[in-house]
Amino acid sequence: MKIAKIMSRDVQFVKPDTTLREAASLMKKIDAGCLPVAEHDKLVGMITDRDIAVRGMAEGKGPEAKVGEVMSHEIRYCFEDEDVAHVAENMAELQVRRLPVMTREKRLVGIVSLADLTKGSLPKTAKALHGISKPCGRHSQSHPA
Repeated sequence: MKIAKIMSRDVQFVKPDTTLREAASLMKKIDAGCLPVAEHDKLVGMITDRDIAVRGMAEGKGPEAKVGEVMSHEIRYCFEDEDVAHVAENMAELQVRRLPVMTREKRLVGIVSLADLTKGSLPKTAKALHGISKPCGRHSQSHPA
C-alpha cells in the first residue's frame, strides 16, 4: 500500500513570518504538535510545539517572534508513492511521529502520522512503530530537503 492512500491531505501550514502566537493558536485549533513551514510553495521547515516552548523561550523569544526564528530547518519527508511499510521503518529508525508527504516534484501534499500508519495494518508497520519514541521536529525525515 502506498502512503498516498493513508496520509492526511488536509495540511495546515504556516509561513516563516507567522508569529509564534499565531502558530501556537493554529496548533491548538487543529490539535497538532507540529506544522510545516512553507514559503513560495516550498517546504522550508517545521515548527513544533517544542520549538516554540523550549527553543523560543530559551532564546528569550516572545509571542510576536517569527516562526522562522525558531523553526527546525532540517526536515525529513517521504514521497506519496512510497510503500507504507518502508516509510514506517524509516519513521521508526528516525524516531519520529509525523512526516510531511511530498510529490516527486517536491510539492507538499500531505502529512503521515503514526495514526495514519496504523490504517495500513501491516505486521511490518506495527513492528516499525514500536521503535518510535520522539516527537516530530528536528530529527524527523525520510529524505533531507
